[in-house]
Amino acid sequence: MAIDPTLLSILACPQDKGPLLLIGDEVLYNPRLRRAYPIENGIPVLLIDEARDVTDAEHDDFVARGAASDTD
Repeated sequence: MAIDPTLLSILACPQDKGPLLLIGDEVLYNPRLRRAYPIENGIPVLLIDEARDVTDAEHDDFVARGAASDTD
């Protein structure tokens, strides 16, 4: 289940209030804080306690995938 583009445009990181990258249909990613928020059954879980830190390799992958989805 994909996240509606209109919804994605208004979602923000609960920690720094900045925009998030949609990575597949699996996570919303904040590249500034390197935090990934899960998407469960098509519903973003934007709770600070549910986010996880990502590795350098994951960060590079997520940023590349997020940038690629911007050009779709």
